[in-house]
Order: sequence, then C-alpha cells, then structure tokens
Amino acid sequence: MYGKSVAPDFGVVSDDRLYRYRVRQHVAKWFDRHAKTRTRWRERNAYYHAEVLRLARQVIPPGARVLQLGCGTGDLLASLKPGFGVGIDVSGEMVREANDRWGGHGLAFVQADAQELPFSETFDYIICSDILGYLEDIQATLAGLHAVSGPRTSIVITSWNWAWQPILWLGERLGWKMPDAEQNWLGRNDIENLIVLADLEARTRNAALLLPKHVPLLSSIANRILVQIPLLQHLSLVHAWTVRPVGNRPVAEELTCTVIVPCRNEEGNIAAAVDRLPELGAHTEIIFVDGASTDGTREAILEQIALHHGTRDIKLIDQVPLPGADHHSSPFAATSGFVGRSFVGAANGTSIAGSPTAGPRGVDAGPVTMLKLGKGDAVRKGFGAASGDVLFILDADLTVPPEDMPKFLEPIATGRAEFINGTRLVYPLEDEAMGIINLAGNRFFSMVFTWLLGQRIKDTLCGTKVLRASDYRVLVANRTYFGDFDPFGDFDLLFGAARLGLRILEVPVRYRRRTSGYSKVQVFKHGMLLLRMSAIGFRRLKLARWLGNATPPNITG
Repeated sequence: MYGKSVAPDFGVVSDDRLYRYRVRQHVAKWFDRHAKTRTRWRERNAYYHAEVLRLARQVIPPGARVLQLGCGTGDLLASLKPGFGVGIDVSGEMVREANDRWGGHGLAFVQADAQELPFSETFDYIICSDILGYLEDIQATLAGLHAVSGPRTSIVITSWNWAWQPILWLGERLGWKMPDAEQNWLGRNDIENLIVLADLEARTRNAALLLPKHVPLLSSIANRILVQIPLLQHLSLVHAWTVRPVGNRPVAEELTCTVIVPCRNEEGNIAAAVDRLPELGAHTEIIFVDGASTDGTREAILEQIALHHGTRDIKLIDQVPLPGADHHSSPFAATSGFVGRSFVGAANGTSIAGSPTAGPRGVDAGPVTMLKLGKGDAVRKGFGAASGDVLFILDADLTVPPEDMPKFLEPIATGRAEFINGTRLVYPLEDEAMGIINLAGNRFFSMVFTWLLGQRIKDTLCGTKVLRASDYRVLVANRTYFGDFDPFGDFDLLFGAARLGLRILEVPVRYRRRTSGYSKVQVFKHGMLLLRMSAIGFRRLKLARWLGNATPPNITG
C-alpha cells in the first residue's frame, strides 16, 4: 500500500550485513523478473523517458566518457551517444537485455552493485537516473562516486517525487505503469541532504513534468512554463540535480567518542549492543545508563564489562543510584573500585579477577522503586559523565543499527554539520518496526518541528542524535530558557541546537524491528506530551521572537 512503505520480510535477521545483502538481492530479483517487459513499458511511457533524456542532454554532450548507475536496458545511455559509455546494473537480466539491444555500439554493460563499483577509472559524467529509490544505502553510494570522479566530473541525478506515490500506485493498478518494488521515501529535501552528506555540491536544480503524459498544447504549457513557478515545482513528478565533488574535501578530525545507551529491561540486547558497535574515532567509551531494570539488564551490562575488560571502555551508571552510592561524586560507582573482587560470569560460571561484582538489585542493592525519570534524565546523566569529544545516543532496542554509528560521526568530524539527527523515514520500514499511528504522528510532528526550528527535521522521534561535547556544554548552560520539560531527551537537544544556531543534518538509517524486549512507547500519552512540547517550542522559539522578547543564548558555555 502506498501509505506505508514496508521492507520485504526476511524474517529475524540479527546480522546487519546479511540483512543489507538481502535487501539488495531483493531489488536484483525484482528487476530480473521484469527485464523482458522493460522495453515495452518504456515505449508505453515514452513521453516521460524523453523528458528524462532531455534533462540529461542539457548537461552531457555527445562523445563524453559516461558512467550510468542502474542502466536497466541501456536506452538512456545509448541515446546520449557517449564516446565511452559504461552501464552497471544489479540485475543480471537487465544487463543481458542491454547487451542484446546495444552491444557493439561502443558501450559496455556490467552486472555490478552501485554501492561497490568494480573499477576506479574516472568519467566525465555520471548518471544516477531514477535509481536512488532502490538503493540499500544511498549515502554510501553517493559517497562512493568520488572514486570514479575527477575534479570536474558532473553527476546528473534524477528522481521522481514521492508526493506522486498515490498516483503512481494507481497507475500500476490500472496497467499504465510498470510494477515497482518498494522504494525509499525521497523528497527533494531528502536528496539535497544526502548530497551534502556525500561531500557533493549541487550546481543546478531542475523540476520537470507536471503532466507526464502527452496532451497536445497542454503538456507544453504545463511542462515548459508552469513548472518554472516555484510553488508548482514542488508538485512536479521529476526533480533533477547536477552535482560535483566538493573541492578540497575536509579531513576528518581525530575525536574521541562516548556512546550513551539508555536502557530499561533490555537484557537480550546488551551483548549485541557491544558486539555490533564499531570502534569510533580515536577512542570509544560506552556508557550504559540502566533505569532500575528488573529483568537482568544490569547484570548483563556488568557481564559485558567483565568480558571486555582491558579491550573496550564500557561503564555503567545506575539512573536510580543504589542505596548509599554517591552518584554525584562517582557516577560510575557501579563499575569502579572493585579491583581484586571476582565476578561470576552468567555465561559460563567462570570467575574473572579484577572485575565488578554483579549484584542484582533485589539481592545486593536492595529493592529500588524506579522513579519516572524517563530517557531524557538517563541521557543527561550519561552525557554529564562522558569523557568523549563527541556524544552519541544509541537506543538499547537496537532498532537503529549500531553499525551505522560511523555515518553519524563523519559529518561532525569533517565539520559539515554540528548536530546530527537520525531519520528512519527515508528507507522502507521493517514490518512491525513502527505502527501506522506512530508513523502518522511522526510525520505530523516533523512538519511542526521543521517550522519551529527553522531547519528541516524529517524524524523528530529517532532516538539517535550526535553532537560535540563542547556544544552540549553550551546547550546545558542555556537549558533554563526552555525549562525542564522533556522526558524523552530528544527535544531538549533539538530545541537547544536550533537556538544555538547549530547546523543540523539528518542521517538516514534502516529502522529494524525489535528482536528482544518490548517498546516503551505509549501512543496517546506520549502524543499529548509531544503536543505540550510543541507548544513550549512555539512560545520560546517563535512567539518570543514575534513579540520581541527573545533573548540570545549565552555561547560562552
């Protein structure tokens, strides 16, 4: 159904690399099945494909060295008449069709994955036409184009507008359009965000096809004149960019990193969080903040500390301090000062010297009633104790893959962004990863917060956020402006970053369904909280400015 794009169901796949491989293979098999009818569908929609060709010809002259990603049956590449042309496609059957149609015309068609280009020679022009919607990792694919680009290489990107999805879905059902696999949710702003993340810069932007079928006179008026009106450009079917690699790409700064993992009753995810999280920057500190779990989460954390003693820097903070613990002077009291004591590993019963004692709350620590402090309090306690230059939030449910964390670090380390917000609303969701009500609410609050913050936010509720510790300290110094209003931790950071004028970028992630534990989200209750926080944001970010009551932040920290 067009209202909610759902990724293919591959069953429970805990290995992130295997999951990503299956996503790519699903796309390849889809196009294998439709390769024989592709030419017929192109002929049926010749007007659309002629318009895409027109856009490409405005940039690419005949006789050039041209690479096309997702070449399909090769018609677009052949029509451009390159001096040297290479087309790659993940579908072996599409490549076979391309060679049958255009082999011997000075063109080479190769079965390959656009995310793993099989060569490193450079091209004058690269075409990415209607391929971004099928890619498993758009950011990695665009970044990989640097390897086949010279300093003056131009990259032509075309993509159809996601707002047309209901019409295209209907066209498929009526037999007007070739059946399509589930695609990524890409609007114009999404693609421009990805262009920046990939160290590319847009030279031109175009919109085309308000009317994708040929109607004498009317098509010319709509697609040559009306489409130039800025408001109507947002309604066009095709968006196109010409981009180039950024000259003098910034070098990533060597930074230490602290990953905060707030958790409550996530026993089954703790080991995976440690095992799947790659080393980040110059040093990686992992701080679990346990919210008085009752299922063995705390013991699982202590077990990981013992198992990785001397190899990984893992710490535990008790969100509700144990009786007698001085949380303020020693936030890591749970995992420090235990040298010489033994820990009986839950996995194999072996005694590990020099490791902390794992005391269940109900036994050694005494009964603790969990205060309703929320994730926001856990994040603030973790950030307050962190030693890294860069601060990360990773939700313990692992619905955002830990393997994606380097993508969040890179824009910070290179200076392209000062605050990174994850977004789960670019790639199709795994079935059951997010309910339809949650999805609708997220889209609503996305529009609200984009307006409030003055910077685009597609996914307000993605738990993964990253910023420099120095910026966080300034944010803390100005926290009283909004007050202690946010039990989630997301909006405290977003509002603060916007008020400080931090440059925000969003990193798309593939949102996975849980493999362990249960969701803590309560749709109605938390929806009301979000409305209240939106009202606070409006009063402090918009209304105060309108009334002339806004005050500048204290940027001295």
